[in-house]
Amino acid sequence: MAALSLENSVYRKVTLRLLPYLFLCYILAYIDRVNVGFAKLQMQRDLGMTDAVYGLGAGIFFIGYFLFEIPANLILQRLGARRWIGPIMMIWGVLSAITMWVHTAAAFYLVRFLLGIVESGFFPGVILYLTFWYTEKHRARMVALFMSAVPLAGVIAGPISGWIMARMTGAGHLRAWQWLFLLEGVPACLAGLVALFFLTDSPAHATWLEPAERDFLVHQLAQEKAAKERSRDTHHSPMQALRSGKIWLFGFIYFGFVMGNYALGFWLPQVISDTITKNPLAIGWLTVIPWGTSAVAMVLFGRHSDSTGERRIHIALAGVVGATAFAASAIPGISGALGLTALTFATIGIMCAFSTFWAMPTAILSGAAASAGIAWINSIGNLAGYAAPYLIGAVRDATNSIMIALLVLSASALFSSLATLWVGQSPYEPSR
Repeated sequence: MAALSLENSVYRKVTLRLLPYLFLCYILAYIDRVNVGFAKLQMQRDLGMTDAVYGLGAGIFFIGYFLFEIPANLILQRLGARRWIGPIMMIWGVLSAITMWVHTAAAFYLVRFLLGIVESGFFPGVILYLTFWYTEKHRARMVALFMSAVPLAGVIAGPISGWIMARMTGAGHLRAWQWLFLLEGVPACLAGLVALFFLTDSPAHATWLEPAERDFLVHQLAQEKAAKERSRDTHHSPMQALRSGKIWLFGFIYFGFVMGNYALGFWLPQVISDTITKNPLAIGWLTVIPWGTSAVAMVLFGRHSDSTGERRIHIALAGVVGATAFAASAIPGISGALGLTALTFATIGIMCAFSTFWAMPTAILSGAAASAGIAWINSIGNLAGYAAPYLIGAVRDATNSIMIALLVLSASALFSSLATLWVGQSPYEPSR
């Protein structure tokens, strides 16, 4: 009983110390990569972009992300989170802000590509960083809490971005979309500066824990690491991880879910504009509905997965909900209100799948393999961040509708759900 009380106390203290800050940083990261969805409402017309050009520019971020993700995670393992995450946040804040000065498609592509390179060190780095602090038993809930920043970024950024787009045109001789990039880039610079003084690289260096708490946490993590090293299912070296068929399958599963996530992130404001209202402020508030409900759902979902110890069926079920809702939103002639309702359920399904997904691959990765494996899965998955916005833009240009694209998103989520059921049982998942 005393050991359980100590465990709860230690993890509560770690969570209160690390998660609020990391959560805020991820909100800033997500806003800076998808705020082009709101900027598009005015920027596209000002710069004479087609939907395909916009979609390519929005998605090319993920090509830079893909190319540099594995090296970035290996660098984090060597330098530590404090000296890595802080500087990259300051750089991406600057890159996001200078998007306000792009005037050609080529400049738009270049800035987005560079932003992807810099941001590639953040999300997979934090997933790796959480494995330094939390055992597999606690990981789904913690990842869910961290990743709930994605829908909450929509909740926060929607009204703010809508207000900027509605009110800031002409201020300081700038267009509203220029103010959007500037005002939403600066906070990342400030948060990066804080990281240099705030983050702790590992439990062994956590002076804010009592010695007994620090020893307990280090011992628990060492025990789990030893158990992984004894398991034949666990990968220890980067090459083991990259050669593993299971790691590649995880990457393709993640790809299917990411397709839906970034389609919503980049195109939801435009869908609302096409079907419900043209008012930027109203669009901002309406985006709160899908993102706000999914933020609550994914945390509860991750908590339930942790309490049962089950991962695969949770992920597959969430993916089926997302697939069904995307298909429903593609019904010809569906009203704007019903379409938004369907996309709300699609968002819930996709985000709940996210909340549990990372507990599976991190259970079979150890040491340097965790750095490479997490980064490779995220690299494959985030190529969908390139494919989804470009696909929707091309389909809209060709058909003046996104119905076909919504069906593709449905199929990708369904594929990921079925593929999840093929993934072998985690060595730490209870037998049933």
